[in-house]
Amino acid sequence: MDMKRLSPKIVILCITLAFAAIGVTAQDGPPPDEASQFAPQRPNLLEHLGLSQDQIRQIRIMNRDRKPLMDAAQQRLRKANRALDMAIYGDALDETAVQARLKEFQSAQGEVAGLRFRSELALRKILTPDQLVRFRDLRARLAQARQDQQQQRGQPGPDDRPLQRIRQLPRQQQPRVN
Repeated sequence: MDMKRLSPKIVILCITLAFAAIGVTAQDGPPPDEASQFAPQRPNLLEHLGLSQDQIRQIRIMNRDRKPLMDAAQQRLRKANRALDMAIYGDALDETAVQARLKEFQSAQGEVAGLRFRSELALRKILTPDQLVRFRDLRARLAQARQDQQQQRGQPGPDDRPLQRIRQLPRQQQPRVN
């Protein structure tokens, strides 16, 4: 075979294989049956907490009112994060701009946290003392299931992250250069 005719075929084959490989690696995650085996089972809160119809109505109204506010706040947080990233890693470093973007990011982050905690407080006010005890128990079990799931997958926990490990190391005194 002539090398000139074979070369385009090889190139096309390589390109096709590259696109196939990208398609395989770009999938969203494990197949549904595998994903369900790792996902912690979310308990039915209405069933476990024994909420009254009035409590359910109050929670639905609370969630309906909170959703657009949270969506907007999270969008601002993502935008602030991108702007901060661009300021840090842009071609020209402007530390004043980085500090300004950092303040915007922190403000957006505070807004998201504030909305989340106000929502938690509103929920807390709706629950009876007995329901609150059951709710805390459910949250603790879900958190434990999530942690167990991460360990099964081999994902690092908060104490296993490299920067976290570095921060936990004792500080060594650096030799002074005169």
